[in-house]
Amino acid sequence: MHINPYGRDPVRLAVDLVNDPPGTLDALVARCLAAGVTRDWEPEPADLPAVRAFLARWEEVVDAAPGAERARPLNALLAEATGPPRLTDHDGHWHLHHRDDGLGLAGVLRALLATGTATHLATRGMDRLGRCAADGCTRVYADVSRGGRQRYCSARCGNTDAVRRHRRRVAA
Repeated sequence: MHINPYGRDPVRLAVDLVNDPPGTLDALVARCLAAGVTRDWEPEPADLPAVRAFLARWEEVVDAAPGAERARPLNALLAEATGPPRLTDHDGHWHLHHRDDGLGLAGVLRALLATGTATHLATRGMDRLGRCAADGCTRVYADVSRGGRQRYCSARCGNTDAVRRHRRRVAA
């Protein structure tokens, strides 16, 4: 069975950009390239604020309850950010794009992250996106685990929370 990574990689990029927002356009470009975003665009100064605005709306998807409540804001992002699916071989391999040609970095990211998030949730489960369950942590996670039981943004937060719960039990 071939597993489509189209959902996993873009949703991980979205999580990374939300949890550690890039401070400059150069930082955004570097992180996109490091994540494997194909460079068929030239960065422009307007890209950084446009990506930040998109990510704020993407967080509404994260914060919505799984199911229809989560699908509504994601469907709105898909309608605004994507174009009709089409086959392309710009990198020597045939694959689908869900965006128009000629988009800048912000447009490419909007289409990639919206489609990737939809693919991630549709194939892995509508509950596979959320905020860390550790007290005081508001970081986002995308659950790509086999079991689908992730509730923390990192092993560190999970371990810290487990120690807190244990200490409360012992003290009681």
